Amino acid sequence: MDTKKYYEAYEERYKTAHEKGVSWAGKACTPIVMETIRKYGIRKEDDLLEIGCGEGRDAREVLKHGYRLLATDVSEEAVSYCRKNMPEHAECFRRLDCLSGRLDRTFDFIYAVAVVHMLVLDEDRKGFYRFIREHLKEDGAALICTMGNGEFEMQTDIREAFEPRERDHRSGKMTVAATSCRMVSFETFERELSENGLRIAEKGMESIPPEFDSLMYAVVKRK
Repeated sequence: MDTKKYYEAYEERYKTAHEKGVSWAGKACTPIVMETIRKYGIRKEDDLLEIGCGEGRDAREVLKHGYRLLATDVSEEAVSYCRKNMPEHAECFRRLDCLSGRLDRTFDFIYAVAVVHMLVLDEDRKGFYRFIREHLKEDGAALICTMGNGEFEMQTDIREAFEPRERDHRSGKMTVAATSCRMVSFETFERELSENGLRIAEKGMESIPPEFDSLMYAVVKRK
């Protein structure tokens, strides 16, 4: 019996791209990650956690600057890809489903870029926020970026997450798993954070072209 969760569909998307000899996403890092690290005084000796590292574009930049990072993803394919392409940091990558798994330590800084919008069900989104709160040190900070323009709301059918869909890729058209998406407004985003024990230190809009023209972000702390 197939027990895969809908949000694990990116595993199939990564496999398809990697079998073709290409990465799924681009390699340009998300500038706001390092900007937030510097702004909030995160030190090289602090403990950092990335949720949803994907193919490692942000982890690569953080590790390059000498930070002590644990980069995780629900996709074993993504983790293997990162270990293969960054062998000097192989031990920094680990498979983790933050909705069902736990870590035995807390962190000074946690970041998750384009992850929570993959979670459609309310209970999964709550689990994501709870994981962040439970693994954040008392005075720590977390950066959460999610796809959306702050007003529009929509969600896909999770039953179709593994269905093949043709998508644009820089190498040409590619048929990959549909995956899942839920975009919420800033009002909903803020309410979700508050209801799950997180307070917003700052918020705004960001973009990671060409993949994401519009991302909402919030830097949060424990209530």
